[in-house]
Amino acid sequence: MAEPPRGADPCLFCGIASGASPSHRFYEDAVAVGFLDIFPFTRGHALVVPKRHIDRLTDLPPDERAPFVAALQNVCRRIERLTKDYNVALNQGAAAGQIIFHLHFHIIPRYGEGNPFRTGPRERLTDAEARDLLKVLSPAEPP
Repeated sequence: MAEPPRGADPCLFCGIASGASPSHRFYEDAVAVGFLDIFPFTRGHALVVPKRHIDRLTDLPPDERAPFVAALQNVCRRIERLTKDYNVALNQGAAAGQIIFHLHFHIIPRYGEGNPFRTGPRERLTDAEARDLLKVLSPAEPP
């Protein structure tokens, strides 16, 4: 299922997808997981990753594209419980800002703040903040 190529360093997102690494997961289906970013740009910043290790969007096999986009859409609908405004971002390659080389989309809620894409340190998500967000994002229907 989710494991990095042989000889590669362990992949953080493979560990999250397999359940071996902790995360604040609020979405899962057969092909993808959605979870909160632990260093969010804004409240509710989430990630969607395929369960299987895939480096780049261009490596996603044709038969997995529609299910993966459906998972991304589902997570976006859940983010809309927080705000109707959000960015969906994909960084491909180190020069584009990709840090973990496992395909992932960022869903970054926007609340009218200025540019949230600051380059300085971001505050770590607290367990209390995560619990509050998971109450809104986890159920299939809003509470």
